[in-house]
Amino acid sequence: MRGITVGEQKKTLRGADVGIPPRQLDFRLNEEMPRWLYAGNATATLFLVVLSGAFPPGEDFFVQSVNRFKHRVTDPTLRAQVAGFTGQEVIHSREHDRLNDVFRSRDIDVDVPEKAIALALRLLDLLPARQRLACTAQMEHLTALLAEELLSHEDFRTRIHDDLTELWIWHALEELEHKSVSYEVYETIGNSRRERVLAEVLVDATIIPAALVSWIWLVLAEGVWRRPRDIRDGVRMLFGPGGFVGRIIPRVGVFRKPDFHPDRHDTTALEAEWRERLFGPDGTLRDQLRRRA
Repeated sequence: MRGITVGEQKKTLRGADVGIPPRQLDFRLNEEMPRWLYAGNATATLFLVVLSGAFPPGEDFFVQSVNRFKHRVTDPTLRAQVAGFTGQEVIHSREHDRLNDVFRSRDIDVDVPEKAIALALRLLDLLPARQRLACTAQMEHLTALLAEELLSHEDFRTRIHDDLTELWIWHALEELEHKSVSYEVYETIGNSRRERVLAEVLVDATIIPAALVSWIWLVLAEGVWRRPRDIRDGVRMLFGPGGFVGRIIPRVGVFRKPDFHPDRHDTTALEAEWRERLFGPDGTLRDQLRRRA
């Protein structure tokens, strides 16, 4: 857990005090953006549509899973981190709802992945609360890995259309800022490696198929299946060696290790770099930031 000073513990802490500030942002989504927003490739763009559609129900599931055990958290730092995590996730959901409305305005059926992921999450909702939290920690591990790739590799960022780059970069930064919160809460109530292994199996059996089937459905619905070169290039950019998703696959399984903790892989320098680039004196999102005092 990332620590704070003794002096800071004397006041009621907020997310901003522990490095997880909920940032009220006003993204200016340009409805005149081109239809294919990832390197001009339809297949890869539709994968981003799936991700964006997954976030509103996914973020809600994460928040509920963590807050189900909020009463068990006595450490003031972790309580503040939970508050920051909750605030950030709620804003992520709101901004992706806005982006999803842009997709809907173009008749890209983002409701397909949103409903498919929501159905998969309802299946996970049938699990005991501890197991749901373990699943949340596993999915937060996945999103943190993707976030790190996006922030670490310029070629991934430059493939996203300029009008959307900052939204995805901001989201990635905050995923890293709160990457350990759900796991810390899980450790508070008892960390079971068996539950973690089962969480990976359950996510692989529900969320991943829902996302992949939605992606294939969109590729078919958009007529991309008639353009095999687009499909080949999109799959290579995402899942090939050095691809956006392909690069994280070897690291997914560390969640099962007995000594796993999200902070064992240090991303604090990367986070600091992007906080400065986005919200520093010359930050590209400084003018859009409406952070509360």
